[in-house]
Amino acid sequence: MDVDMIFKIAAVGIIVAVLNQLLVRSGREEQAMLTTLAGLIVVLSMLITQISSLFSNVKTLFGL
Repeated sequence: MDVDMIFKIAAVGIIVAVLNQLLVRSGREEQAMLTTLAGLIVVLSMLITQISSLFSNVKTLFGL
């Protein structure tokens, strides 16, 4: 895993946290929850390729 990926995930987390706090303080809890969910989906979509490569490495390691 590259260090760039970690920085990208941290940046998404910081942006989502700030947006979440702004929306909660303005009384829009539903939109804050949807923003958090969207951030989670973005991070998971960024990690799908890394998880796929991990599974293929484990598969070749054990000869499955």
